[in-house]
Amino acid sequence: MDTERTRAPGRGRILRYTADLRSIGFVAIYYSVIVAGFVLPFTWVTASLLTIAACHWAFACGVVTHNSVHTPVFYRRWMNSAFQVLLTMTYGHPVSSYVPGHNLSHHRYMQTDKDLMRTSKARFRWNLLNQLLFGWIVGPVIFKGNIDYVKRMRTRRPRWFRQWCIEFGFYVAYLVLTFGIAIATDWRKFLFYVMIPHQFAAWGIMGTNFFQHDGTDSKSPYNHSRNFTGKIVNWLIVNNGYHGIHHMHPTLHWSLAPAVHAKELAPHIDPALEQTNFVGWLFRAYIWPGKRLNFDGTPVVLPPPEPDGEWIDAQEPPSLVAAPAE
Repeated sequence: MDTERTRAPGRGRILRYTADLRSIGFVAIYYSVIVAGFVLPFTWVTASLLTIAACHWAFACGVVTHNSVHTPVFYRRWMNSAFQVLLTMTYGHPVSSYVPGHNLSHHRYMQTDKDLMRTSKARFRWNLLNQLLFGWIVGPVIFKGNIDYVKRMRTRRPRWFRQWCIEFGFYVAYLVLTFGIAIATDWRKFLFYVMIPHQFAAWGIMGTNFFQHDGTDSKSPYNHSRNFTGKIVNWLIVNNGYHGIHHMHPTLHWSLAPAVHAKELAPHIDPALEQTNFVGWLFRAYIWPGKRLNFDGTPVVLPPPEPDGEWIDAQEPPSLVAAPAE
């Protein structure tokens, strides 16, 4: 896009977009919280505060992971590969694993049988349970799909496979290192500062998909995603609230999303899918009245349950895959 070309820094720089200093900062904060947790004595007050902080920043790094597999942070491939390794240890999964379930299944086949994260899989009558348990509902099939994809890409895309192996190896080493330190000091540190934040990040990322798409119109060119435009929440989640424009332009850098959203999506989208108060919308959707509704106010009518369709193809569209994963 022309907007991207005019905003991108020159080739002589390290970062493709200087806005990603925030992304790097979020990763640095996460590691600082983890180091503090392992250095400070374990008390329930300290553990509670640091665990909450670690969960938030692990989720934020999960959003950075999402952004990075769509638009690489650095110009040089090896820097992007190294950054993915760092992100892997914040998010709790190899970053390259984000590509199959998200880029190649969800983006290409949104809300169809080939979308592993389609919201129709959550079928509780109490809508709050749909939101709270969505990650656990889709998690196992996403994990299975990732493993299947990794096996197939061993010969189809060996560079991607090697990157995945590197990330997985570093993640295992990170678990062994932190577990060993915890055993030597206090075993609870591993549980509270590593495992719980990682699980929270994965649960939060998958759960985000639910409220971004449930009750929307996946066949509409504009009403396919729910957007949250509040400045504070978008600063904390690096503009992930602008989800509709992300689906329209998957490789658009997150820093450009508000401007492109205002130009291309806001004039056409149904106002109900452009929320300014994220907390207020969550309260109405899941607490009171807490009904599962389409964006036009009608009740959501779920289609009959259907098995997942085959979504792994021999060739993936490069526009949806980050450079280090190719």
